[in-house]
Amino acid sequence: MSASQPEKRGDGGLPRDLWLVAKLDAIESLRARWFGVYTLVFGGTVALLFTFSITESRILGFMGLSRLLVTYIQICMAILPIFVLISTVRSVAGDREAGVFEYLLSLPVTLGGWFWGKLLGRFVVIFLPVFLAMAAGAGWAVLQEIPVPWKIFGVYTALLAALAWCFLGVGMLISTLARSTDVAQGAAFVVWLFLVLFLDLILLGVMIQEKLPAEMAVSISLANPLQVFRTAAMMLFDPNLVLLGPSAFVILDAFGNFGYLVWSVAYPVALGTFCAALGFAIFRRGDLP
Repeated sequence: MSASQPEKRGDGGLPRDLWLVAKLDAIESLRARWFGVYTLVFGGTVALLFTFSITESRILGFMGLSRLLVTYIQICMAILPIFVLISTVRSVAGDREAGVFEYLLSLPVTLGGWFWGKLLGRFVVIFLPVFLAMAAGAGWAVLQEIPVPWKIFGVYTALLAALAWCFLGVGMLISTLARSTDVAQGAAFVVWLFLVLFLDLILLGVMIQEKLPAEMAVSISLANPLQVFRTAAMMLFDPNLVLLGPSAFVILDAFGNFGYLVWSVAYPVALGTFCAALGFAIFRRGDLP
């Protein structure tokens, strides 16, 4: 049966479908084992950072909670994308294998409500532990009378939300393309590994071998959402991006500090939305077994 047939709508239309599906997916995720492990990883990370007194250290002029946030954001860059991808790609592919689609068309829920509802519900479930871990760190710092850099806290929150949304969209696209859960998980791991490997090391090698202009190499680099996230995190404690070397001049000349921070949030959100929209288009035109 084709998913491109006219969609069935409930009494409340698409907004009601979004809310109901998002709520159902969130409740289902909260009961899953992976969510317990996921929450423990981020909550445990903050607890360990406080346990080892990292808030009392001083690196590059950053101390107190600033130092903890710098370390936490780097850990999130390594852990968050793979967690998001692996858990999300099971969504559509897993429901396909479980035969959920056989019942989907008989229910008064639109395909758009089901697809985007799962995306929104999964976003809340994935982002909430990450944010609560940071909020708990800030709350503890206030109790201990440790200075809290609220501006950096807000920017980090926006960056993490954008990163989570980006990989959620990518995960939903992979999930609609893959015909089985195993294939979806394998593809998700390959995508994550490619983006990790496609950071500075490989780009420098390409630039040296092909003699690419610095502007082109930087443009290719900034197409990688992980690199965008990493550079923005650097910029918060290194406004001149000294650690990036000559490529910093290209970035700062093209964007400026504030402009790049806006780009580092807007681009991952746009990329994730595009991937999710493409996945939904493929989902509607595909066959629901």
